Amino acid sequence: DAEHALDPAYARRLGVDTENLIVSQPDTGEQALEIAEALVRSNAIDVIVVDSVAALVPKAEIEGEMGDSHVGLQARLMSQALRKLAGAINKSKCVVIFINQLREKVGIMFGNPETTPGGRALKFYASVRMDIRRIDSIKQGDEIIGNRTRVKVIKNKIAPPFKQTEFDIMYNEGISKEGNIVDVGVKEEII
Repeated sequence: DAEHALDPAYARRLGVDTENLIVSQPDTGEQALEIAEALVRSNAIDVIVVDSVAALVPKAEIEGEMGDSHVGLQARLMSQALRKLAGAINKSKCVVIFINQLREKVGIMFGNPETTPGGRALKFYASVRMDIRRIDSIKQGDEIIGNRTRVKVIKNKIAPPFKQTEFDIMYNEGISKEGNIVDVGVKEEII
């Protein structure tokens, strides 16, 4: 949890087994990725989630002065770490999920102005990449009670890519099972 944003009570409400959840809140990006590598190599963990790549701050940036230029440090960190992690993941039965954020490239006139922090290594090494976006708010009267969400598979080495789906995420509840049943009913023309 590089963002230091995990709320255990909320996670429990969403169905996370917090009794068997190991949470690490490292100080640096290097520390986070070393912990991830050690856990993968231990074969004791099934799933590792790194939240988020954008929050993995290199040690040199933390120890430096405000205003210092640290161009490409995060990209180098991710590139080195993923070279080591890729082999370890391949030999284990562990799934590693990296959550990332979108940033806007400055001065882009043509093409997609969106980019993700951490350089190109993660895009290259990933077996599956998904673009998850809020596409609409769900309201009850004037109160927003959730979000309509679209997930697009933009890279997939293990199944056909470019599939997409939509579903509702309700606040304090998670993915709406009722909403999914209604969506399937409408799609299959039952409703």
